[in-house]
Amino acid sequence: MKLYYYKFDKHANFGDELNPWIWKQLIPHILDEDKRTLFVGIGTLLNRKLPKAEKTVVFGTGVGYGYGTVPKINDSWTIYCVRGPLSAQALGVPEDLAVTDAGLLVRRLFPANYSKTQQFAFMPHFKHAISASSAWASICEQLGFAYIDPCWSIEKVLSAISETEILIAEAMHGAIIADALRVPWIPIKTSANINSFKWQDWCLSLGIEYQPRYVMPLWDFYPVFPEAPSTRLRIRPEINYWIDWLKQEQLNVFNKIGGDPNQRVARQLMDIAKTAQPFLSDELIVERLTHELEARLEQFKNDVRIGCFF
Repeated sequence: MKLYYYKFDKHANFGDELNPWIWKQLIPHILDEDKRTLFVGIGTLLNRKLPKAEKTVVFGTGVGYGYGTVPKINDSWTIYCVRGPLSAQALGVPEDLAVTDAGLLVRRLFPANYSKTQQFAFMPHFKHAISASSAWASICEQLGFAYIDPCWSIEKVLSAISETEILIAEAMHGAIIADALRVPWIPIKTSANINSFKWQDWCLSLGIEYQPRYVMPLWDFYPVFPEAPSTRLRIRPEINYWIDWLKQEQLNVFNKIGGDPNQRVARQLMDIAKTAQPFLSDELIVERLTHELEARLEQFKNDVRIGCFF
């Protein structure tokens, strides 16, 4: 049974890379390179890019409109749980399959740290980290916030989140792990690249309303990204499109408000830190959902033992 998760070119993304880190600890003797059966875990993976296989196992995965068409479910699929009620509705599966994002199982693998070293930390969406890591890191340093890069190793990100009192998160799995480790979080959004559907899906599983605060987008090379023509030829067309769109969005904001964009963003983040009410799910709810994920994982392992997947 082969683990399937999304990989973005040469850049690691925390939410996606949680997959090998978590599943190789929880189901180490089940996963291999046999592509006849796919194990589809953490991520927004239920879209047209999902590879075809003889059997497909879904565990804690989500649908995200804007990521491609929703796949059609058939008898070769076994769904143990999905990220939330919106995913269940989109797939047309029973509501009781909506548990929560499987990233919550981090609770059983990484101890919460109650000794905090940082009051605030900021974690961007990984695409925005790629395009503006220097700018975000500089702003965080100016404000006295920790900067958490979603391209870091899993252990480094987990440690940084657990040592933080309040996480300001554009990366959804930053917020998911913060909630799992009982770190309050504040969602922000800098562009339409942030998929509200998947955030709402996860938040509904916890009984929370998704209410992001808005911050203007950033680019490391402002306002124009210098690049050689040969560079663009090596990048996939959809990435070129995303780069052009993000540059133009930031340039439009810059022209509208004037001034130094980094200072503007710094003021916005500080205002959010001072005024926004952080979110944190109820302890009883998050523990109940963790137990439910564990029960369904045991059901999956038992199905493997009795030969349901070859």
